[in-house]
Amino acid sequence: MKITQIDVILIDVPDNPPKWRPVLCRVYTDEGIYGDGEAALAYGSGAKGAFGMLQDLAPLIIGRDPLDTETIWEYLYKSIFWGQNGGPVVFSALSALDIALWDIKGKFFNQPLYRLLGGKARESLRCYASQLHFGWAADERKTATTLDDYARYARNAVDQGYDAVKIDFFIFDEQGNRFTYEDTTRLLSPRYRKLLKARVGAVREAVGPDIDIIAECHAYTDAQSAVQFGRLVEEYGIFFLEEPCAPFPETTKFVHDHVAIPIAQGERVYGRWGFAPLLENGSVQVIQPDIGNCGGITEAKKICDLAHVHDVGVQAHVCASPLSTAVSLHLEASIPNFTIHEHHVWNLHDYNQRLCLHNYQPVNGRFFIPDLPGIGNEFSDFVFTRGTIVTFR
Repeated sequence: MKITQIDVILIDVPDNPPKWRPVLCRVYTDEGIYGDGEAALAYGSGAKGAFGMLQDLAPLIIGRDPLDTETIWEYLYKSIFWGQNGGPVVFSALSALDIALWDIKGKFFNQPLYRLLGGKARESLRCYASQLHFGWAADERKTATTLDDYARYARNAVDQGYDAVKIDFFIFDEQGNRFTYEDTTRLLSPRYRKLLKARVGAVREAVGPDIDIIAECHAYTDAQSAVQFGRLVEEYGIFFLEEPCAPFPETTKFVHDHVAIPIAQGERVYGRWGFAPLLENGSVQVIQPDIGNCGGITEAKKICDLAHVHDVGVQAHVCASPLSTAVSLHLEASIPNFTIHEHHVWNLHDYNQRLCLHNYQPVNGRFFIPDLPGIGNEFSDFVFTRGTIVTFR
């Protein structure tokens, strides 16, 4: 079996949210089997970089056997010069191709991905409602500004069966404007400390004592302000503190050593070489590799195994199309050190759901793993009629 064609696709349509630009690929073979992959840089800035890098990498594997996932990964990592110690653009493009190859492998052997990864360690996955500061409903996209907003969105998720929620309490001010880095770094003023504590307290009161609350920081805080924030909210039983600072091992360790809350990092860490220092210095208790930008399935499995050596849990970061949701479910089902699955609010919205044939959603706060061959999902006709496509043969 040989790779005969690769479509590299950028979705950038007017009715998407601002800066939501999925970067996708489809890899075809001479046996009629194809596989889909995603470079998970759809948000922020970087999508066009990933789109360009995918165009650079795709021609390099035309004619290769798609089942050779390990050798193709190593070839791309070592031979393109910018691969070694590469950042998000390089690793996301490599990830997209790797995911598509694993999809082909599953279809070729007529097996779901989790079976190729070693089998299911669990039948279903606990998940949390993620990014509730953006709301929590398919038809409501209002950012949280008031204490009632935070409490109401959290209650909405709990009423749907979730027993864990994640919120960034310090992204929007009381008028719905984004805070700037001048507001969130160094030492926090009394006004901000009061606001943060009130918001976390409102959510805890709304959901009760038996629901886990994850405090998201998006690294808007630095090590100093993260410690202030963590100490303010320790009393509310925070499940973990996510991205409290930039993912630098020493500063993350500083936060870990001064806050009695588990620390999570990983959505902006790439490859084994990026995760190893965080694991070796004991600064994190949960890693969050994004399979769409950490190096794909081939690399993510190695990262998870490395974390297992250090007794560190895994929650795959998922902020992409429903294809990435399915990929993450397979990996998380198969590893021994799974912690919880992220279900992003954008997965409730039509602009994301329409990208794929299947719309996997949790039931009472738990996800079941797809049983179709390969990933168990693929891109819809919408992708091929509305996307910008560059084809390599």
